Amino acid sequence: MGKKLQRFLIVITVLLVAFFTYVELANRNSMNMTYRQKILKAVYPAFMWLSKVTKSNSKILSAKQNPPVSFYTLSALLTNGEKLDFNTLRGKKILIVNTASDCGYTNQYDDLQKLSDSYQGKLIVLGFPANDFKEQEKGSNEEIASFCRLNFGVKFPLMQKSIVVKKAGQHPVFEWLTTSSQNGWNNAAPSWNFTKFLIDEEGRLVNYFGPTITPMGTELKNAVEQ
Repeated sequence: MGKKLQRFLIVITVLLVAFFTYVELANRNSMNMTYRQKILKAVYPAFMWLSKVTKSNSKILSAKQNPPVSFYTLSALLTNGEKLDFNTLRGKKILIVNTASDCGYTNQYDDLQKLSDSYQGKLIVLGFPANDFKEQEKGSNEEIASFCRLNFGVKFPLMQKSIVVKKAGQHPVFEWLTTSSQNGWNNAAPSWNFTKFLIDEEGRLVNYFGPTITPMGTELKNAVEQ
């Protein structure tokens, strides 16, 4: 074995040891995470930086049209099986997000909880776990709820796992969000996990945010504060 190859292997070994040490340090408070989930959490800052540089999944749409079908006629089941009637959400802004546990954007659970805490009484965050993108949410409803609570301190309502893309079985809430004849203007479906839809206090869909738009970012916070 040549000296150059030996040096190369030593450098690679050192880098790998440093990387896996960083992964463990970044996840020292994590519980019941797979190693894939630990790696995704550790590299999240770099992943988000790359996403912003490439401008992938960064679409922002906005409008303010009265919906032909009232948002408040909708409902969804929480992970514990209880029904959440959206008529009880009147007078608050609502942020609806399709989520997943094995995605590069999964760390956004942390910021979604921070956003919920920051605008308590003004904004309600609703998470809809979905397995529609590369099967990145394979867990049961109970497993998803436990994962989110233990690793990200999630307290905002999580719905039962749902289909959020436009295909047979799409959840009625996402059918409303992605059908202009129901919401008044938008036909854009989630482009990936952690796409966000903002509903105003009058039940109007007012914003669509791609996954790259972070929950605590300027764009989303400004929309909540309007």
